[in-house]
Amino acid sequence: MASISTPLLLRATLRFKVNHARKISTNMSLRASAGRPRALGSSLGSDSSMIAANDRISRFLSFYSSMVAANHRCFTSSSNSSDIGEDEMKDEYGDLTAEGVIFQQKNFQLENRIVLPEARLCYQTYGTLNEETQDNVIVICHALTGNASLHSWWGDLLGDGKAFDTSKYLIVCCNILGSCYGSTSPQCKNIATGKAYGKEFPDISVQDTVRIQLLMLKNHLKINSIKSVIGGSFGGMQAIEFAMQGGIVGGDFVSQDGSPFVKSAIPIACGAQHTAWQIAVSEVQRQAIYADPNWETNPRKATTGLAVARQMGMVSYRTPKGYHKKFGRDLQNSRGESFSSYGSNVQFKTKSYLLYQGEKFLSRFDPITYVKLTEQMDSHDIARGRGKTVEEVLQQVKIPVMVMGIDSDVLYPLSEQHDLSSALPKGQLRVIHSLDGHDGFLLEQEQVGSNIVEFLNSLS
Repeated sequence: MASISTPLLLRATLRFKVNHARKISTNMSLRASAGRPRALGSSLGSDSSMIAANDRISRFLSFYSSMVAANHRCFTSSSNSSDIGEDEMKDEYGDLTAEGVIFQQKNFQLENRIVLPEARLCYQTYGTLNEETQDNVIVICHALTGNASLHSWWGDLLGDGKAFDTSKYLIVCCNILGSCYGSTSPQCKNIATGKAYGKEFPDISVQDTVRIQLLMLKNHLKINSIKSVIGGSFGGMQAIEFAMQGGIVGGDFVSQDGSPFVKSAIPIACGAQHTAWQIAVSEVQRQAIYADPNWETNPRKATTGLAVARQMGMVSYRTPKGYHKKFGRDLQNSRGESFSSYGSNVQFKTKSYLLYQGEKFLSRFDPITYVKLTEQMDSHDIARGRGKTVEEVLQQVKIPVMVMGIDSDVLYPLSEQHDLSSALPKGQLRVIHSLDGHDGFLLEQEQVGSNIVEFLNSLS
């Protein structure tokens, strides 16, 4: 009997699992119904088993990728790049795609007065809009490298009876402007030139990203008001900006009765501005990409720099205690090869983990988009263009805002969430306890979820 190679067997198994998943669930391909937002497929928003099935598929895909990588290493001279098990340090994202519905805004003017002839926004919905009041809406904003597929990265919070309760709410999640998961980005064609924007992609601000989402929600989905906007990290910055643009009496976006369009907000693990510290962390990552020899002539191929940038990010997202607990000074399995306990040839598990994260990231992101999105994060400043200090601007926000911070976050320290909540007239602070640092907003879903449920239930 002829033997089947591991890669071929895995590919065959993968095809079976994916095809089987497509048969049992339509949620892998979003369809929008005319005039009425509905759940992603027939049951994802209301059947927790479908969410669990999607999670199992994502885990299998991760397993498949790691097996192929392991097979590839058998034929190379190095074995130090991807030999990290998924249990070593829990990953914050599942399988990410560009699936969703596309909203187009013609001649969208950016904060810097540049006009995008066609601004595309990819979004997904879960649950059903209340036809009478059209106000049972919760908007979820993703972080730097996320997408509109909420079930891929905050799936434990999504479903009937959960924090993002699809039996009560219409949940909307958009891929931000400038990202590479379906929305207008550097990879898209510039109508003026007929070529991809590339490095010439216009500078986008957080204000721009939020404004186009508000236009989509109000004019396209015909929503009367938003019950709450929730997001962590970059998503938290958007949540604050939503409160600025849609949560002020007499603001740009109001409900039919003239009250604020946004009724509440939950920003997590962020502040009112991107500080010098956070800009510095973003800048060294960009410098790693700029240093790649391909950046000047073929920037999409500057993947070595992008991998290093991702590794830098993965350090800043966690904590010293977290790394020590997961890796200590442990060495990677030598597979029978001789190895050193120190020096140039030492193979620390920490090193293997970072190399693995950098390598994996290349399959889902490109260097130009990463540069542009980190620059967009650096644009975060709620006082810019509003003629007042941060504290004065926040005093205009009269809606309830629950700020969440992580006690071990070194990138967006808890002091920033304390300052933010203190400056808001109806602000309150909740602390997430975690060893995972900044990524705690994704990984500590039980704590995050319970705080969200308590806050939403407290709203009239």
